[in-house]
Amino acid sequence: MDTLALIIRIALMLISILLVVVVLLQKTKSSGLGASFGGDTTSFTTKGKAASREAKLQKLTIALAIIVGVLALVLTLF
Repeated sequence: MDTLALIIRIALMLISILLVVVVLLQKTKSSGLGASFGGDTTSFTTKGKAASREAKLQKLTIALAIIVGVLALVLTLF
């Protein structure tokens, strides 16, 4: 039982670190004042690629957060 709890703690720590990294890789939602006056000059193709990357990072963030929550609940049972 102690070995299983140790494995869960290590997995929880590694996934938590990965969650922090994934959150830090995401762009901020607000572009600042420059974007409201037309300062955003990226093309539509780069916006599409960036949006696709952001969508993947957002889904990965949600999945990792759920895993962290489940592991934390399982750890409290042990």
